[in-house]
Amino acid sequence: MSIASSLTSATLCGASIFPKALACSTEFPSNLHSPFECSKICLTSFPSSRDPKKNAIWNLTRNVGPIQGIRCHAMQAGTRELKKFELSDVIEGKQFDREMLSAIFDVAREMEKIEKSSSQSEILKGYLMATLFYEPSTRTRLSFESAMKRLGGEVLTTENAREFSSAAKGETLEDTIRTVEGYSDIIVMRHFESGAARKAAATANIPVINAGDGPGEHPTQALLDVYTIQSEIGKLDGISVALVGDLANGRTVRSLAYLLAKFKDVKIYFVSPEIVKMKDDIKDYLTSNGVEWEESSDLMEVASRCDVVYQTRIQRERFGERLDLYEAARGKYIVDKDLLGVMQKKAIIMHPLPRLDEITADVDADPRAAYFRQAKNGLFIRMALLKLLLVGW
Repeated sequence: MSIASSLTSATLCGASIFPKALACSTEFPSNLHSPFECSKICLTSFPSSRDPKKNAIWNLTRNVGPIQGIRCHAMQAGTRELKKFELSDVIEGKQFDREMLSAIFDVAREMEKIEKSSSQSEILKGYLMATLFYEPSTRTRLSFESAMKRLGGEVLTTENAREFSSAAKGETLEDTIRTVEGYSDIIVMRHFESGAARKAAATANIPVINAGDGPGEHPTQALLDVYTIQSEIGKLDGISVALVGDLANGRTVRSLAYLLAKFKDVKIYFVSPEIVKMKDDIKDYLTSNGVEWEESSDLMEVASRCDVVYQTRIQRERFGERLDLYEAARGKYIVDKDLLGVMQKKAIIMHPLPRLDEITADVDADPRAAYFRQAKNGLFIRMALLKLLLVGW
């Protein structure tokens, strides 16, 4: 992890954002049993070095319980708080708070300017990103690779790690991560098992980005989704969002629900076939955070009320051999011109893509069809995340 600060005081918010830098260091006070037992970290950094051992002098104070999870922290300089944060990994939607989202979006807007500039950025010159994709991907993998190259970095990639890596020989994920981190500065991983990204982050001493872990989460997709909603609608408070399609297996809608819960007066509608309804853990989380939600089987009625219709495909790959269940679920909810007719004029249609037949092609020409603009926003969000994870602010 790269630390870009000078004589700053980093106050933790919840769980630690610095476990890896600390784990790399052998110099921590004798009154602490491990570098994970601290609540305040004072550091002096030297930007010329990328080695955490040389890049910071740690002064750890006040014992607390062991730190778990992945969070962010605000940085302070003197008595004036700077609204800046540092990231260690990107694993789940719950790790972000509202201020953190705003800060990331500010950087993403700067990345838009860089992308439109004719000059080549060298922000990440000398850095290598490894992409480990155990499941197919087009937009996520290519947008990450494009983001890295547009910032001057380089890419090491394996497109089908499940079949064409040592995983096919039985190598554990932990051993793969320990090996790959020796070749790169950051790992972007998509895996078929829920929780795999957290396991990788716990193993690695470099940043790990979850690019989707089975039916678990897809936090960078959720970040670009919220960024798109803000860009298109102009606000995030007081909006109504319909999540449509495969809500049981869709990792994108799970992560998006976590992020939408950070905002005020949001209402979420769940529209799906009975067999792929949203799971109770998401509903419980929304309820505990005061977010109003409602299940409905009437997409036309819901679409007439919503600012955002977020359509998803029914994921055949999640049904295994039960193709009868897949066939029973698919084709129930279609976004077509009839649906456009009941939608509000300033509403938008989103989709994480790829689509099959759940949005008809004749919808594409409508200005409310935001899904390709949404995909482009993935580039800016991922440029921002790579910058923040590797060189900070």
